[in-house]
Amino acid sequence: MVKDADVYVLAGLLAQDGQWSYRSLADRLRVPHPVVQRALARARAADLYSPDRREVHLPHLEEFAVHALRFLAPAQLGAIAPGVPAAWAAEPMAGAIRSSGDEPPPVWPYAQGRVRGQAIAPLHPAAPEAIEDWLELGEFLALLDSLRLGDARVRKVAGDLLAERLRSLPSVANP
Repeated sequence: MVKDADVYVLAGLLAQDGQWSYRSLADRLRVPHPVVQRALARARAADLYSPDRREVHLPHLEEFAVHALRFLAPAQLGAIAPGVPAAWAAEPMAGAIRSSGDEPPPVWPYAQGRVRGQAIAPLHPAAPEAIEDWLELGEFLALLDSLRLGDARVRKVAGDLLAERLRSLPSVANP
């Protein structure tokens, strides 16, 4: 069974540029090395990752993210907290979705966060710290959070943006 942390690791692979090792990916994601190993083993079993090609099966991940992620890793808006913008409050969603401004934005709770908003749990607790110096990871996670949390309109926009990004990646593993 795929877990939230597995999706977080797959997002890290999508955001990765160039060569990587289990250790280097774990360091960038700010998780222990075994988290990456176990995540990729479960992703392989779910046919979301190919260890032979060392890449994500992009068509499978797109289908999974758009149709199943909100059931596997549901998110709910919580109490007001300082944090890091998440879901439609973060790029690329913030540029595609107009917010009314009446409601506080979704945020991942984070002590060093500069935005007050409604808390949502990230796919992994290390995410707020990991995106500080990894913009691409933050963008993939914003799309995934929008798919987990958003209404039908938000999920449609997030699904379209995710599909566009996945198709623009250098290599695509065929199913």
